[in-house]
Amino acid sequence: MKRIVKTPGINTLLVFVILIAINVLGSRLYKRFDLTEDHRYTLSPVTKQLVKSLKEPMTVLVYLEGDFPAEFNRIQTETRQHLEELAALNSNIKFRFVNPKTKVEELVKSGLQPSRLTVQEDGQVSEAIIFPWAVLHYKGKSENVSLLGNTTAATQEEQLQNAIENIEFAFTDAIAKITTEKHKKIAVLKGNGELDDIFLVSALRKLKDYYHLAPFTLDSVSRSAEKTLNQLTGFDLAFIAKPTERFSDAEKFVLDQFIVNGGKTIWAIDNVHADMDSLMTDGKMLAFNRDLNLTDLLFQYGVRINYNVVKDLYSATIRLASGNVGNKTQYQDLPWLYFPLVNTANDNPVSTQIDPVLLKFPSAMDTLKNGIRKSVILQSSPYARAIGTPVEISLDEISKKPTKSYLNQKNLIFGVLLEGDFKSAYAIRVKPFETTNFKAQGNSKMAVISDGDVFANEVFRGQPLPIDKDKWTHIPYGNADLLLNTVNYLLDDKGISELRGKKLQIRFLDKKKAFEERTFWQVFNILIPVLIILIIGLLINFLRKRKYTVKI
Repeated sequence: MKRIVKTPGINTLLVFVILIAINVLGSRLYKRFDLTEDHRYTLSPVTKQLVKSLKEPMTVLVYLEGDFPAEFNRIQTETRQHLEELAALNSNIKFRFVNPKTKVEELVKSGLQPSRLTVQEDGQVSEAIIFPWAVLHYKGKSENVSLLGNTTAATQEEQLQNAIENIEFAFTDAIAKITTEKHKKIAVLKGNGELDDIFLVSALRKLKDYYHLAPFTLDSVSRSAEKTLNQLTGFDLAFIAKPTERFSDAEKFVLDQFIVNGGKTIWAIDNVHADMDSLMTDGKMLAFNRDLNLTDLLFQYGVRINYNVVKDLYSATIRLASGNVGNKTQYQDLPWLYFPLVNTANDNPVSTQIDPVLLKFPSAMDTLKNGIRKSVILQSSPYARAIGTPVEISLDEISKKPTKSYLNQKNLIFGVLLEGDFKSAYAIRVKPFETTNFKAQGNSKMAVISDGDVFANEVFRGQPLPIDKDKWTHIPYGNADLLLNTVNYLLDDKGISELRGKKLQIRFLDKKKAFEERTFWQVFNILIPVLIILIIGLLINFLRKRKYTVKI
């Protein structure tokens, strides 16, 4: 028999062939196992569904290439890894990282504003400017993606945390916006003294990219009630912004049947009339109750808006004249406790990761037990107080320093999400008009907010101002994001809004400690490997001597 002898050349060739085969398979097959505790790299079902549905090429340009602070490399890395996951699901997705330095003017003109960052390295503080944006291109359309998000964070670490947590939502939301045709319809209710269009411009601009918007008046209820009801049920959501006139029983019945038939609603209600114009003109005003005839309807659904106004230690400011320098009036921004700045700690897809929401003379709300699931989305700070109305409010209150013993009510409710099987308020009552489509109970969702101005923009010299920042101090507010998140949640049939609640455990380097201990760790990293090699060498030498020393 002949014995096969494997020569070194054959072994080398075999190893070479195996390595080539592994590389070819690795380039064709992509699989990454997510072993992280928080499942950071596991895509949600809605993201997978959207990405797999892409039938044509989508190009993603990410402007995070170049030199920028080391910690922001994490956003670059996380973004790259997320896009790799998307591209592995669908080969139609192609992405490229671009250095924005050569395109600064072009990017700014297209609405991609740079971010100025404070960088702390080696004990030195400096500033850096980056463009944390990505742009999706699909079928001739484009969509911008903010990689830092819109929320204002107290520290740079919090900002990075929010940005990394927001990556999947930001891209999934942008893909949905650029690929999905608008099909949901929103009725902006009129006819009961709701806000004029000019005060809703900023809010409705946020919604028009996602939904069809149309005004809808309840005035026709008095002439043709059932026809009005049938027309309203053709919409998916009713937006009711600060009604000031009493609702008739027939109008309430139309809204009730719209709800139990599955229609979603957003109520922004002022139960108290408080006129800022009178306050700024006369220095005082009377806040008094407003009868909208909605108490019984909302009570049936599980909430009650009380007749009061709330003062909160955490509040915005109002600008008042403080004197004159020459012929020029000087102004000062002073805390106004009737304008709470609201943060809600509850983790939910509506109010999470947004800036504080500005409210104006809000009322406290109660929730009632009726089987409907309730989630608080807006609430006061631990230092608040509800004041019964009618009550006179004066600018003189600014000079009185508030005390925590006076502001001793905490977590007063300003906004609630309601979900479940709603029972008609007219199930056992006489109906204002007969309808063949009456329904006694049905599944739906709604949001109730006890401030009619929460989604109202200010108007300056006849022009609407954005509601996402103060016109004087430019402090960012989350009102517009709250509206968009709420509508997305109420109408979301894909589950995209749930991605906002994604939480990750991201551990950051303690820069101060690292700077103070850097010498120790530099010496440690240099000497320890040398010592380990030296010890191993001595040990090997000792063993060799012991093994080969000939005993005589």
